[in-house]
Parts: sequence; C-alpha cells; structure tokens
Amino acid sequence: MSQPNGGTFDIVILGAGSGGYAAALRAAQFDLSVALIDKAELGGTCLHRGCIPTKALLHAAEIADQTRESEQFGVKADLVGIDMAGVNAYKDGVVGRLFKGLTGLLGHNKNITIVQGAGKLVSKDTVEVDGKRYTGRNVILATGSYSRSLPGLEVDGTRVLTSEHALKLDRVPTSAIVLGGGVIGVEFASVWKSFGADVTIIEALPRLVAAEDEEISKQVERAFRKRKINFKVGKPFEKVEKTENGVKVTIAGGETLEAEILLVAVGRGPTTANLGYEQQGVTLDRGFVIVNERLHTGVGNIYAVGDIVPGLQLAHRGFQQGIFVAEEIAGKNPAVIDEAGIPRVTYSDPEVASVGITEAKAKETYGADKVSSYTYNLGGNGKSQILKTAGFIKLVRVEDGPVVGVHMVGARVGELVGEAQLITNWEAFPEEVAQLVHAHPTQNEALGEAFLALAGKPLHAHS
Repeated sequence: MSQPNGGTFDIVILGAGSGGYAAALRAAQFDLSVALIDKAELGGTCLHRGCIPTKALLHAAEIADQTRESEQFGVKADLVGIDMAGVNAYKDGVVGRLFKGLTGLLGHNKNITIVQGAGKLVSKDTVEVDGKRYTGRNVILATGSYSRSLPGLEVDGTRVLTSEHALKLDRVPTSAIVLGGGVIGVEFASVWKSFGADVTIIEALPRLVAAEDEEISKQVERAFRKRKINFKVGKPFEKVEKTENGVKVTIAGGETLEAEILLVAVGRGPTTANLGYEQQGVTLDRGFVIVNERLHTGVGNIYAVGDIVPGLQLAHRGFQQGIFVAEEIAGKNPAVIDEAGIPRVTYSDPEVASVGITEAKAKETYGADKVSSYTYNLGGNGKSQILKTAGFIKLVRVEDGPVVGVHMVGARVGELVGEAQLITNWEAFPEEVAQLVHAHPTQNEALGEAFLALAGKPLHAHS
C-alpha cells in the first residue's frame, strides 16, 4: 500500500529496521494505520549490512574450517581455496530471500503504508519526506545506527574499512588489522582467519569481548591463540598511515603493525543527527535518544526504539521494543522490557552466548558473600566431544535465590541461549531446573548437568 502524498496516520514510524518494522506489524494487528518511512531498504542494517550477512560469512568460514580439519573425523577432503564471488553470492542470496519475504509481508498489509525517502521530524507529530508531510497521532523514532570511527581515522572503504565495506570485499585479504575486540571485531577476525588471512586485533580495553564475563574473555583469548589469531589488548590506537601495500598502524607505546587492510570495529553510533529530533524537544545524550522505561521521549506522543536508545545495540532488542511500543500505543500496557534479560550472542569460533549479569556485576549488586557461581566444562558433554569443541557453561546465582546469569562459550552455544533466557527471566532456582530432563546426547544437556551440579547433585561434572 502506498500513499506518496502524505496524510494522517495512527502511527508514523521513522526507520524500517528491526525496531521500526516490528512496530509496524504489531500495530497493524491492532488495526492501527501506519506510515513506515525509510530512506533505504526495508529490514535496515541487520538484514542488509549486519546480522544476517555477517552470519552467512561466519557459516562459510565454519565450512572452510571443517573442510581443512576433516581428516580428524576420518573424512579426507582438501580445501582448494575460498571463492569470494561464490561466498558473496551465497550471502547475498540469503539476504535477498529474507528481504523478499519481508517486503511482501509489509507491502501486502492493508494497514501499512511504506514511504521510501529521507524523513525528518518537523513537528511533534509530523515527519516530512521529500516535501510531503506524514502526520501521526503517535510517532516512533527508529533510525538505527552507523559504524563509528575515531578522531583522525579516515575511512576510505579501500584500505581502511568499516563492517559495511568488509561485507562487500571481493577477495580474502592476505592480512588484516582489526581495530576493536568487541562483537564485530572478533567475528570478522574469526571469518578472515578461517579464510586464510593473517589477522591481528587491537583493543584498548584490557580484554577481548570485554562486555562479557571475565572468564569468557579468557577462554576466547585462549581459543584465538590456538587458532593463531593475534591480539593486543590494553593498547589504544594512535594513528594509521597508508603504505605501498596497505596500512601501518601505530598503537600505544609506539609499536607499529602493518597489514593489507584495517577494519574499524569500534562500535556503532546512533543515527540521530540532522533529523530534527532536538529541534522538537527530544533529549539527546551523545546522540542517543533519552526515554523512560516505557520508551517514551517525554515529548508529545513520541517514542524511540532500537539502537538510538542507550543500551544493548542488538536487532532482537529493537524488535522487542518495537512490539512493546505498538502495544503501549494500543493501550495494552505491556510489561517493561528487562535489559538484563536480553540474550547476547557473538558468532565467532568459539561462539559466546550469555544472558543476565556477570559474576562481577552480581557481586556488586547483591554483595560478594551472597553470590556463588559454577562452571561446567564442556569436556564432560558427549555432543561437545563429538564436535571436538572446548569451552564451558558458567552459572551465577544469588544465595538461596535464582540464577541471575548464564555465560557460555564453545561451538554452537548460541543455540543454547533460548533455555538460558527462560531460566534467568523466570528467575528459576537451580533445584527447579535440575528437575528438567535434557535430551542425550546434546549440548543442551550441558546446561542440565551444570544445574544438577549447582543444585548439589553433580553427575558428569569435571572439576
């Protein structure tokens, strides 16, 4: 459905990424009229330049490693090479099919009007696109994020890249420096190493994946050393220079490193500049839109969702926030979203998955004497032995209380985070989870074993 000449709607949504389109679909279910505005493709960063294409690359990387290492499973195979044209065709095919499905889902909905163009908030209830005005009884800001850089670091898309450029590379670089050891940095480092590149990560903080539990970081670092992925932590970036064959990067202490390309993976910033937000009274802090727990901006009937709201910049968070706001507007009084209950996954090799709070945060919150943890080594899990993966599941609990954090590292642990989020969000006690039956042999069984141990009846637990 299209309405190119503006109009009045129950909800005007600026941004059609995970948060925006989820809000549109949920609002349409309440028979509310929606104008969904975006200057680019439906689906936003996650579908086109983030989650989906990067995970396709990571799966291709996993296939490369499995081929390279197949003989240890009794299968003889040779890895002839990486055909980046073929990899990109596979990646783009996945994105294309999902985009087609989403476009049909939104485009065929009688309550949703899709408006393509750059929108700007020109009053407390109106977004202007190409001179046409779309007025909403409610407005949802969902303009997402962009790849940040650092002062004095010029991204040229050829030698100094962001993740968007990296996704379009038509070759495997011989060597790469990755600036940033967070989720994006370790995922691309993992991909390029699997594809055969020489990779070094530079991280200003004292450890890789620093937002995760400290034990998780140590295991990732051990695994990366084994994979010969180089990394330097506690080393802030100072400058980059172009060389005849690539780049030369200087880090704190004067040490220099050279590579074919530099990937800038220092996080994502909120896309809020020059969109009229502040002019209409919306409060911004370092570019982020400040909202209350019900995602209202405090101005008119304006809400904000997704990466522009301070907190975890995750597609599924934005998606859930979009649903929440639609239900809020429809008068359904939805339960406030618990940020600590949002699952987090890093799809490197090894994978990292967590939900809830770290042991350090739990001790800070509840007191060190009130918190205990248990770490179950995947060495005791049959399916993990079959997969030849190393890692662990760490549980953090409050004394005589629920589990408040589940932290996992190892192959495929991202698939275990579903049960982990149920456990933490429903504030389950270890004794309760220990009663549940976990299928054998599965990695999911490792969660069951960890809870058996935490409940005081360890069976396959290895100390």
